Amino acid sequence: MNATELLANTLSPDAHTRDDATQKLESAARENFPAYVMMLSSELVNETSPPHVRNAAGLALKNSLSAREIARQTDYANRWLALDEGTRSKVKQDALLALASTAGKVGTVAAQVVSSIAAVELPQGQWMDVITLLLGFVSEQSNTNLRVATLQAIGFICEALQNKPEILSMRSNEILTAVIHGARKEEPSQEVQLAAIQALCNSLQFVRDNFEREGERNYIMQVVCEATQNPSVPVQVGAFECLVKIMPLYYDKMSYYMERALFGLTVMGMKHSEPEIALQAIEFWSTVCELESELAWEASEANEYGEVPENESRFFAKIAMPEIVPVLLDLLTHQDEDADEDEWDVSKAAATCLGLLAQAVQDTIVAAVIPFIEANIRATDWHLREAAVMTFGSILDGPDPNVLTPLVNQAFPILIGMMTDPNVHVKDTVAWTLGRICDLLISTIQLDVHLNPLIFALVAGLQDNPRIAANCCWALMNLADQLGYIEGDDPESFNQPSPLSPYYEVVVQALLRLTETTTSEGQHRTAAYEAITSFVTHATLDTIPVVQNTAVTILVRMEQLLNMQNQIVGADDRNNWNDLMSNFCAVITSVVRKLNDGIQPLADRIMTVILQLINAAGKTSTLLEDAFLVVGALSAALEQGFAPYIPAFLPHLYPALKAHEDTQLCTVAVGIIGDISRALGDQTAQYSSAFMNVLLENLQSDVLNRNVKISILSCFGDIAMAIGPAFEPYLAATMGVLRQAGSVQPNPLDIDLVEYVSNLRDGILEAYTGIVAGFKNTAKVDLLLPHVPSILELIQRCLADSERTENTIKLAVGLIGDLADAFPNGQIKQYLLSDWIASELRMKSRVSPETKKTVRWAREMVKRATA
Repeated sequence: MNATELLANTLSPDAHTRDDATQKLESAARENFPAYVMMLSSELVNETSPPHVRNAAGLALKNSLSAREIARQTDYANRWLALDEGTRSKVKQDALLALASTAGKVGTVAAQVVSSIAAVELPQGQWMDVITLLLGFVSEQSNTNLRVATLQAIGFICEALQNKPEILSMRSNEILTAVIHGARKEEPSQEVQLAAIQALCNSLQFVRDNFEREGERNYIMQVVCEATQNPSVPVQVGAFECLVKIMPLYYDKMSYYMERALFGLTVMGMKHSEPEIALQAIEFWSTVCELESELAWEASEANEYGEVPENESRFFAKIAMPEIVPVLLDLLTHQDEDADEDEWDVSKAAATCLGLLAQAVQDTIVAAVIPFIEANIRATDWHLREAAVMTFGSILDGPDPNVLTPLVNQAFPILIGMMTDPNVHVKDTVAWTLGRICDLLISTIQLDVHLNPLIFALVAGLQDNPRIAANCCWALMNLADQLGYIEGDDPESFNQPSPLSPYYEVVVQALLRLTETTTSEGQHRTAAYEAITSFVTHATLDTIPVVQNTAVTILVRMEQLLNMQNQIVGADDRNNWNDLMSNFCAVITSVVRKLNDGIQPLADRIMTVILQLINAAGKTSTLLEDAFLVVGALSAALEQGFAPYIPAFLPHLYPALKAHEDTQLCTVAVGIIGDISRALGDQTAQYSSAFMNVLLENLQSDVLNRNVKISILSCFGDIAMAIGPAFEPYLAATMGVLRQAGSVQPNPLDIDLVEYVSNLRDGILEAYTGIVAGFKNTAKVDLLLPHVPSILELIQRCLADSERTENTIKLAVGLIGDLADAFPNGQIKQYLLSDWIASELRMKSRVSPETKKTVRWAREMVKRATA
């Protein structure tokens, strides 16, 4: 089969033909990559080949150069860079020639190939003339196809290199000149205008210097504003997209343009009959509202500490509110009765924007929307009723609860009554709004008046269609979260009935019934199990029997489901089975945490089911994670009573610890070792050798995600704290690893690395804390003395970091206290008298009461150890 046929077959409607062709192409790439890319580029540039085949060749070439996963992208880049210069030059030449193709979308595909190669080579300092070549093509006035494809290539390159702005910043003037020239209203070709405006959108963060210069900024904004009035709808959409992107990048420069043009243009855009244009204009105001909410938060933070905020709000949303609220309210009535629930349309976008506006302008939104709600909440047209309820639900987050309380009290009986509205869309929005009130404004509800009718309306709504049932589940879950007992509250409140106590049996039974119905699947079944989990988590003493009965019901269902495995046919059945088991595990985990050692009578049954589930799950890592979380909760609840289950469980734990490519599963498995160590205490010693070996081995892995390695370091602390001096055989190796990890210094410009190193240091501090606690008050505490200088060196580095988090401060200061407590007789006095320690323990920085308590305790310990 020749290349043309093979590429044509990758587009075949027949799945078998398509898969066969794709596999043959992948095989060709593996066997002889240079020949493979030469074949594809020759096909891409071949004007006698059918356009669809050329497109397939270009896409295959692009896909051999770029991938979403970072590891694969690195492999592809290295494979390309390893090619000889002649092969790479030929492929690049073909791709550039194909930009001028007149056939179909070949030019666009060639632009993708050019940008994929540039994204690999430019960061390596190679193909540095590509921008010059492309800018030369843009000025070829006679060839419109070439100009369009070239502008697309420039846009794609800018998009691909967004995280590396320094690579293109030297060429920003030329890039900007080319794209602005193509985007001008004087440009005769709308295709060129569209490609130029999209390229401008992708290049905005490279042209910061140009935006600093008023003359250039004025011209850029003029071209973009004029493009919003272009006769071509796609160009208008692209122009509004540009404005959406300009706003967060250059907010502080926008006052002049807002006043002169943007207010008017965007309000007109929101009213546009073309949904794509209206959606982007609404998105513009959503972006402004989000920015200004963030700026308000920054200002209140700064004000609290007597500082000046770094950036100041221009209050565009507040100024524009009288103009944009009427438009948004009108758009809310444009619901499409037949639209798919996941389909984004103008009414959904308007509701989102109204919610963000409420957060940005707070109390002032209320008076602006009340007349609309009052006029329409009882309207005969369902569009108006639904829009009124949606308006009310959308403004609940932002204004002061005291301002909303009278409104909620007035609206509540009406909303509860509307749960029986004849229109399904109205009922759905009413259930969502009730859920929002339960989530955000529980204090505004008159429980003695409203709780009973609310719960019965929500329980009745569970029998409605799946969307309404899911919203009712969410509302019930919020009620439990807000009104129930919260772990960590005053223990006495656990012994007192909660306002929900009288309804526990009714609600949980209704939720369990919902999960059994034949129509119950997917999203709303999961919502019901999440609500059950919330009721379990927040149960008070008087409702514990409901929790126990729920556990038995769920265990029976798990046992039945495990027996049905042989009846699973196909992927849908398997996914359904997996989802159900995940839901069951979540409920059982919450039951175990709630009952604590009261779970003992059910422990055998739970572990039997979980071990069967682990066997059945095979390599389905999400199910294994859920099963492991049950085991972790059970070990914490039973403590040393968990010991009998360990021999049966460990053979399942080790494969998960060795699944280095599965980050999430490996993280959970490492956490289980910590759980077991904390549960068994000194009994962990019999397993510690196996645990430490596998953890140290994992640290050596090149494949294992670096964040899992942080969890492993913390886990060393858990094991040391559990087994105390028995940790001695592993002390030297562990301290070596921790010292080495603690010496990592991030490049301050690499934000991801800075965050990783911050988390890494927290993990090391946790490990040291566990090790010091394990040896403290034992005969072997002096084994720690040689390591004290390196521990304190890390603490000093952590506390000197200007970006340190409160968690880091608490861990670091707590560890100083632990060291002082471990050596109270002056053994490390000379270290503890260092000026930096005295300075840190007199800390004046703003921290929580909890951290202040730790600082005070550490100060006392140091005082005693240096007396």
